[in-house]
Amino acid sequence: EVELPVEKVDIIISEWMGYFLMFESMLDCVLFARDKWLRPGGQMFPDHARLYMAGIEDADYKEEKLGFWRHVRGFDLSPVAELAIGEPLSDIVDAATMVTESQCILQMDLREVTCAELDFSAPFALKVLRQDFVHALVVWFDVRFDASESGTVLSTSPGMPDTHWKQTVLYLTEPLVVFENDVIVGRIGVRKNGFNP
Repeated sequence: EVELPVEKVDIIISEWMGYFLMFESMLDCVLFARDKWLRPGGQMFPDHARLYMAGIEDADYKEEKLGFWRHVRGFDLSPVAELAIGEPLSDIVDAATMVTESQCILQMDLREVTCAELDFSAPFALKVLRQDFVHALVVWFDVRFDASESGTVLSTSPGMPDTHWKQTVLYLTEPLVVFENDVIVGRIGVRKNGFNP
């Protein structure tokens, strides 16, 4: 257990974000520090976080990443592709591939959120912008520094300057054929890995 030379602190600054915002589970430690050491009215930097989702057309890249397994040095390893499609992919996504509007699926006030709220389930309804295919859902985050004078926002959105967090791509088993003004509805569930909480 860490001991500080003071009883309470005025500010906690932490770069706790991981891929898909939550990956790496480092926020739990920041919330522990907040609850133990941050004085009432103290500041957190960043102080707000949001997670967004949209549908993308990604046939070429999906084929490149997953079709590869059909012919590996003369062997058909296509069962590996079936496993690989279930794994999130961290990559830079071109904003031009977005077929739907984006939707915020999680908002957190880091001054108040609890560890129990980090596992969540959220409905989504993504309005389609053009006739196309949807091969995957892309997820990204932004964090805000509302307590700062400038109200700075760090965004990992497609179309924004690239960051090492990139975006998270969740491939669908089969592509959806969509038309303008269709709505893709579903629910996303996020929880810590039981083997690495």
